[in-house]
Amino acid sequence: MKKLSTIALILIFFFTTNCGFKAIDQSEITNFDIAEIETTGNSIINFKIKNKLQFNSKNNDKELIKILLNTTKDKNVKERNIKNQITKYEINVSVNVSVNIINKKISKEFFINKVGSYNVNKQHSITIRNEKKLIELLTDDLSDEILYELRSILNDI
Repeated sequence: MKKLSTIALILIFFFTTNCGFKAIDQSEITNFDIAEIETTGNSIINFKIKNKLQFNSKNNDKELIKILLNTTKDKNVKERNIKNQITKYEINVSVNVSVNIINKKISKEFFINKVGSYNVNKQHSITIRNEKKLIELLTDDLSDEILYELRSILNDI
């Protein structure tokens, strides 16, 4: 009985340690250089996305790309209380991205949308701070998703 359990333990150890899984470093996948980024729409959001994209691109790579960003930001009332005072706002940030791969003369286009909400405070300065934090978070999420889409487009080609 003891021999059977040791053999089973060795087999379980053997099969679980030799799976061959290797995590991929996302920085190694980034194999493009941005030649130009054109932006229209909300300038604050465009500036933050543009900086993150340029930071994550590699210089002197094979794939030269041109990016066109068209961003929109919509602010809507999400909740009101019994006195009909606004208690929550909802912000919808969307980006239409056009990618032109200059070396291969290929164009792709995709659309990304992020939605978030923030609370209204009695002090107006805190409400504005909440809005800025939400826009910052949504912009970071958009930038990450744009980078993911760019990597998948370039790796598919």
